Amino acid sequence: MEDSNIKEEGAAVDAELAKAIMSRQFHPSLIGPEAWEGYMFSDMEIRIKESTDLYGAVLWPSAMVLCYFLENNLDKYNLTDKNVIELGAGTGLVSIVSSLLGAKVTSTDLPDVLGNLRYNVVRNTKDRCKYIPLVTELIWGQEVEQRFPLATHRFDYILAADVVYAHPYLEELMDTFDYLCQENTQILWAMRFRLDPENSFVDRFRQRFHVEQLYDLPSLSIKLYRAWRKDGRTKNQGQAAA
Repeated sequence: MEDSNIKEEGAAVDAELAKAIMSRQFHPSLIGPEAWEGYMFSDMEIRIKESTDLYGAVLWPSAMVLCYFLENNLDKYNLTDKNVIELGAGTGLVSIVSSLLGAKVTSTDLPDVLGNLRYNVVRNTKDRCKYIPLVTELIWGQEVEQRFPLATHRFDYILAADVVYAHPYLEELMDTFDYLCQENTQILWAMRFRLDPENSFVDRFRQRFHVEQLYDLPSLSIKLYRAWRKDGRTKNQGQAAA
């Protein structure tokens, strides 16, 4: 009976939190010349243009989960003046909200997504943010060291939402996390679980990083993790020192 009550309480908390998160999305009352999705974060209306012909240019609920967490946990995760990089930024919502919360944001994705990403970021951060976000190309596992040399690029946070699903370059993603995550870097990563690759990726991720689960939302099939290095240095630094 006690286990049943605990499960019911957990389901109620999940449902309430999921409802609060999804309520941040709204739709335009009138259909205009340009289609967009609306979101409310940091007391700001954010308008996101999706590109349905590009997989990475559609906004998934994991991004909303991560944004909601950042907005509601400023006491522990204050982004003001912090260096933040988002992997697989997609439509840019997480990068935009992080900028509104005061971060110095580097927003990254594949070349074919950058046009839509840059449009959304500029549209929603211009004259609103302390720092202008940098939107730049990043192909996981390719020229990461050249684009982000450790001597000049140190990130306080790595943010990621739904970067694992049906992606053929998961090992390259793992290596990119590994390279960018330095001794004092924290990873905040929201993921929707659909297929087995998500579970196996998390298992391999735990081999390299300490992992703490921050949210578990079964109704959305989404979990949010915080992670940090186990060894206190990047693999590349270790190889250089060898």
